[in-house]
Amino acid sequence: MVTMQDVAERAGVAKSTVSRVLSGKVRISQRTRERVLAAVAELGFRPNGLAQALATQSANAVGLVVSNFEGPYFGRLLRTLAKTVEEAGKQLMVTDGHDDPQKEAAAVELLVDRRCDAIILYSRFMSEADLTALSARLPVPLVVMNRPLPDQPERCVVFQQARSTQAAMTHLIALGHRQIACISGPLHTLTARQRLAAYRAALTEAGLPVTETLEAEGNNLVDGGYRACRSLLSRGVRFTALFACNDDMAIGALRALQEAGLKVPEQVSLFGFDDAPAGAYLLPALSTVHLPIEQMAAAAVHQALALAAGQPVAPLAPFDGILRLRESVAPPCSR
Repeated sequence: MVTMQDVAERAGVAKSTVSRVLSGKVRISQRTRERVLAAVAELGFRPNGLAQALATQSANAVGLVVSNFEGPYFGRLLRTLAKTVEEAGKQLMVTDGHDDPQKEAAAVELLVDRRCDAIILYSRFMSEADLTALSARLPVPLVVMNRPLPDQPERCVVFQQARSTQAAMTHLIALGHRQIACISGPLHTLTARQRLAAYRAALTEAGLPVTETLEAEGNNLVDGGYRACRSLLSRGVRFTALFACNDDMAIGALRALQEAGLKVPEQVSLFGFDDAPAGAYLLPALSTVHLPIEQMAAAAVHQALALAAGQPVAPLAPFDGILRLRESVAPPCSR
């Protein structure tokens, strides 16, 4: 059985230094911290959580609240968060907010009661004002993913929604597409509104009209993409490309297009968003925007632990998406 003394000897530090690094409650130089954590990972050391909790009056844990547990997106997020937290010698406590802002806030309060050292909140529905107020009243640091906090930029991890959406649209337009439809997410969420606004802005910048009949609202799920695409097709408005604001809805849209006898990409190009693993295995393989979920999750953990340890932190730069161009997109058919 690996002991804390074993870790200390491997890292070349005192046993008390290992304890301080794992507690996260005192300032340790970054170089020493990295040596200790490397030794922890190499030896497979597992701290005695109960003993640490009794000594520090904390659960030696990081709390996580997500909107819900549906879809591969949150699976990727949870895997990275759990791995990064474990490498820091802590545990991850997870709950969800049931897609409800009041329940999200209640879930955060629950994790505070469980004595988490810091909390990461992935929120789709809480307002900016409520997020700021929640962060201000908590006794432990709160790091927010997916939402900007202008008054607390060091406490948020954000993604360039508009720039990544416009990159996808620019690619479609450069191929020659002029009638581009859009399936948005639920428009009561900030992410959906940002992506729809960026879709419209890309059309305007290219001198193309913004046409409401080429827009349909989905629900971020496969069935919502299917229904939204059927709605677009029923309107009788021609489009040569379809931008779906997440991959699940793109998968549903693909089924609706195929049922209507339309070939992808020969007759309609299809572009998704998020880079869900299944997209690469569709026929045709789905072009999409890769979301750096793993990097964002790791950054959120490091920021939360630094805040919990009382270390000075700087705001994180927004994360960018990367276009994954596959078989579902081609120039429009000339016929």
